[in-house]
Amino acid sequence: MTNGVKRPAGERTEPADERTAMAVDRTVMAADRSLMAWVRTGLSLISFGFTIYKFLDQTREQIMATGAPVSSVSSPRIIGLFMIGVGILSLVLGTLENTMTMRVLRRRYTITHSRYALFMAVVLTIFGFVLFLGILFRFQSIGSS
Repeated sequence: MTNGVKRPAGERTEPADERTAMAVDRTVMAADRSLMAWVRTGLSLISFGFTIYKFLDQTREQIMATGAPVSSVSSPRIIGLFMIGVGILSLVLGTLENTMTMRVLRRRYTITHSRYALFMAVVLTIFGFVLFLGILFRFQSIGSS
């Protein structure tokens, strides 16, 4: 009982400011979870594209070593680049979505959370872009002839 008024069971008793702060916290965490889902998708596409590229490239080299005709010399590269490009696009779109959501929240509320998910999205986007360029220009790894 508060001030002689009986409250129904389950009714919230914390102040409205505290409820708003908790709601903002939940919204920020939901935005970060959404960004992490974009990061998982982008990283999966990038790693799958690189794996396809390496697998098909080695298969093509083995077929060429036997003397059999190969229909398209650049198809593993094109498939790998496409998958990596879609992964990078996923990371960029997720980062933009998260940034816009957070901008709207910051205009209305004070947000004190760290942005580790955003940092990881940016790092993986740069990694994917470097990988894309490496395949595009066929950089040789150190120590290979």
